[in-house]
Amino acid sequence: MKSDILILGGTGSIGYAFTQNLLAKNRPVTLLVRNVAKAQGIFEPNPLLEIIEGDAQNGALLKELAQDKKVIFHGINYPYHEWKVNMMSVTQRIIEAASINNAQIIFPGNVYNYGNMATPIVENSPEKPCSIKGQLRVELETTLREAARQGKCNVLIVRLPDFWGENVQNEGVKPIFMNALKGKAMPWLIRIDIPHQAVYTPDAAEIMVRLMLATANSTFELYNYGGQIHDNIQTLFEQIAKQAHVKPKFMVYPKWMVAILAWFIPVLKEIQEMYYLYENTVVLNDDKLRNLFPDFHETSLEEAIQNTLRWFKQYSK
Repeated sequence: MKSDILILGGTGSIGYAFTQNLLAKNRPVTLLVRNVAKAQGIFEPNPLLEIIEGDAQNGALLKELAQDKKVIFHGINYPYHEWKVNMMSVTQRIIEAASINNAQIIFPGNVYNYGNMATPIVENSPEKPCSIKGQLRVELETTLREAARQGKCNVLIVRLPDFWGENVQNEGVKPIFMNALKGKAMPWLIRIDIPHQAVYTPDAAEIMVRLMLATANSTFELYNYGGQIHDNIQTLFEQIAKQAHVKPKFMVYPKWMVAILAWFIPVLKEIQEMYYLYENTVVLNDDKLRNLFPDFHETSLEEAIQNTLRWFKQYSK
């Protein structure tokens, strides 16, 4: 069976989970990756998985791969300090490729569009970004929405809060699980005593695959998926430590420490404008989604933590 799904960003957090979900459902997929060895290191050999080396910024290559594709998963992401230069250009190239076959673009969104919103965010909440990255997310989604309106492609946007899980290797998540495995302090920023919403990536992937199938013929669809609201980060870390069989230890970085470290770690400079997400509780309301899929249930927290710890122990260094 030939693949009709092209996945971009398949070695990243959400793209990896999305790919694994499709393979588990016996759906063939094509991955475009910049590093084949990296992809082969995290995916088991599978006849349903086609891995092609290349850069999503290569418009000609994208168009060639998109000739027979019905779905293009836009999981491309860049380090915070490279967003402004790269995210809009790669999105434009993906739209151009999708327009060849009027393919559906699936785009994982986030909460940045809304800034520090005190009330739960619904799909039609007013967008009031309070960061440069939030404004860029608004522009990206506006570009995708306009492409759908013009009939170039269909678009499905699924907004997510923070996420964690197997192969989530960003600097906000990886140290938590790696340090837990080593019995070291798990790091967080500013506050660990307020509620925090987060998604386990395999759950997000299941939702996206379900929505892909349910909205295949829709011009434009937008859904929130909020996952679970944890009472606070400390209790979540305590549960991670319990599953890792270590004593819970925490390291909470105050603003002044991040400001100093930012002189040496470029990505931390970008995190400073996102402090509001660590000082406040920002929540996505996903009633629309849960009404669509009343049978859906998250992976239990215990199982999700065990799976994530197992993955980091096996694959990450």
